[in-house]
Amino acid sequence: MQVQSYLFFDGRCEEAIEFYKKTLGAQVDMLMRWKDSPDKSMCSPGNENKVMHASFKIGDTRVMASDGRNTGNPKFDGFALSVDAKSEADADRLFDGLSSGGKVVMPLGKTFFSPRFGMTQDKFGVNWMVLVQSK
Repeated sequence: MQVQSYLFFDGRCEEAIEFYKKTLGAQVDMLMRWKDSPDKSMCSPGNENKVMHASFKIGDTRVMASDGRNTGNPKFDGFALSVDAKSEADADRLFDGLSSGGKVVMPLGKTFFSPRFGMTQDKFGVNWMVLVQSK
């Protein structure tokens, strides 16, 4: 069994995917727009080119995403995505990239469980934890 994240960006999905490609090296496996739906009643004026469903990989992890209802107000409360960095320098790079345009929740630094750990919210409101595993 697998549990996978499905994120609803309410109209900013394509922008988010491009951000994750640049920041995290995400690779898009599939992207379907509302206009491509076999059920044309699902495509309303203004959402034709919005993302109905996308699937992309960040490292070995699959993430799915959509524009959802296209309200322009994505909310990602109550959870965070965690990314393991290969090194402290990699953690710095990932954290800086994810924080760009967003807000730092807990600055990146040494903790009792990691030589490098921090929490940030990206510019879409998705919460991230970046850490280097202790050896």
